[in-house]
Order: sequence, then C-alpha cells, then structure tokens
Amino acid sequence: MPGMAGRPGSWGGLLLRVGQTFFAAACIGVMGSSLGFASYTAFCYLVASMGLQMLWSFGLACLDGYAIKAKKDLTSPILLSLFVVGDWVTAILSFAASSSAGGVVILFQKDVLFCRRYPQLPCGKYELATAFAFISWALSATSALIMFWLLAAF
Repeated sequence: MPGMAGRPGSWGGLLLRVGQTFFAAACIGVMGSSLGFASYTAFCYLVASMGLQMLWSFGLACLDGYAIKAKKDLTSPILLSLFVVGDWVTAILSFAASSSAGGVVILFQKDVLFCRRYPQLPCGKYELATAFAFISWALSATSALIMFWLLAAF
C-alpha cells in the first residue's frame, strides 16, 4: 500500500516517529525534574518505558529519514514484521506505564489528597509527565496499527 499515511519511509511515518520521540523525551524530562519521583514504582516504570519508547522511535525516525532521502522502500514483509513486533511491544508497555502512573496521580490528587497534605510533592509535574506519556502512547498505537495493517495487506 504505497499511499497509506504513516507507512515506514514516508513523511507521515517520520512525523509519527518524531512525535513519539518528542513526547517520550518530554515525559522523561518532566518526570526527571520532579522531586521524589523515584520513590514511586509506577513513576519509575513510566520513565523506563518512555526511555524504551524514545530509543525505538528515534531509531525508526532515523531510518525513515534515511529512506526518504535515499528514496528507499521499507515495506518488505521482513521489515514490516520487525516493525509490527517492536511497535506492539512498545505500545503495550507505554500503555501499561501510562495507566499505572495515571492511577497513582488520581490516587494522590483525588482519593488520599496527598497533593493538599504535602504541597512539596510536584503533583502538577507528575500529571504533566503522565499526559505526555499518554500522547506518546497514542502515537505509538497509531504506528502499531498502521504496521499491522500493512503487514496484513501483504
């Protein structure tokens, strides 16, 4: 399917990968600048998951950039199989990490009111980092679905 938006080696694919990389890096940056995030397992898992997401997406963004510049086709069944597995693994890990961090943020803000009792907790940063992680996951899930669709079309 040469005309499908978001396929590997296209401008749409490059834009998806750059978006994934940017939002994963933003999540890591915001969470890393938050005081005490390492005390909570869900936030540590979020940082680890976004680190993997950032590395995978950056590598594929570089590959997409090269394919655009050299006018190479990246839609061979072997490459698509690799992209499908990598995208699904990173998408599932990102969703799990984002959901667990989101659960902790909701717990802190709404249920046990930690954010009111302990104003030194950077709850706004925790929330922002979680939002960035969900955006990165949404872009990753989009890529995973596109890769699966392309592989199924072969």
